[in-house]
Formats: sequence, C-alpha cells, structure tokens
Amino acid sequence: MIRTMIDRLAAEPKDYLPDSHAARLARVMLDELAEMPRQGLNLPVSEHTKIRAIADALTARPSDRSTVADWAQRVAMSERSLARLMVQETGLTFGRWRQQLHLVVALRELASGTSVQRVAAMLGYESVNAFITMFRKAVGSTPSRYLPSVNGREHFS
Repeated sequence: MIRTMIDRLAAEPKDYLPDSHAARLARVMLDELAEMPRQGLNLPVSEHTKIRAIADALTARPSDRSTVADWAQRVAMSERSLARLMVQETGLTFGRWRQQLHLVVALRELASGTSVQRVAAMLGYESVNAFITMFRKAVGSTPSRYLPSVNGREHFS
C-alpha cells in the first residue's frame, strides 16, 4: 500500500493544493509510515581501535567468513574478551553485527539492481537459498518481495 501511495504521489505535481486529493493521500501515507514497524537495520560501529579494525576489514570484504576466534587472534585478544568488547561497544554479538552488515550491504546492492545470486556470492554465502533464508528471517520477507523492482524492472530472483 505504501509503495502504491509513493508511486501515486510521485506522479503528482510538487505544488499540489493543501486540500487536494494528493495532500490527503500524503497525510494518510505519513500516518501509515508512522505506524509501521521499524526494521532496525542500523549498523553500530565503535571507535574502539580493535572493533574499528574488524568493521573496516569486513566492510571492505563482507564475504570474509572468519569466526570471532579468528578475529580475536588477529587483534591479539582472547575470544571471550573480543566477544564481550563487541557487545559492550556495539550492543550486538559478533554474529549479529556481521548479519546487520550483510543486510545493509544486501539492501544497497539489491536496490541498485544487483541480482540476488550476485549479492549472495558477494556476501560469501555458499548458496542463494542460505542468503534468502537469512534475509527472510531478518527482514520478514524475501529479497524479491522486499524490493520487487527498481525503475519498473524486475531485478531479483
């Protein structure tokens, strides 16, 4: 419904009258948006040097599947200390933080027209189905339903 309202309002002139159909539609759309559940797709990043180093590395190469133990060794910490530090600095476990990063990257890429298959590979998923399952669990729908088209063309499978 929101997508349809946006499409309809995009076709209206920018200077519509305050009592026009477009104005009423805009008010209803804003009311509906205010009631929608929030997705919580923010990616908290810490300025702590070790967490920042991990974040920078994973942002540059999101397909890296290194475990928290691997990262702990790289940043010269124990696994437990790194796990605690990650939660303390970001509010998320390492696994949840990486999933949020993957969702942010996936949404950016999908919105720009990259195929689901390519995004899955870019994020290091062994199969497209594994990526779609993660996406659906996190967002509540598959990529093709979440972002069905860009510029009026279907881009996702």
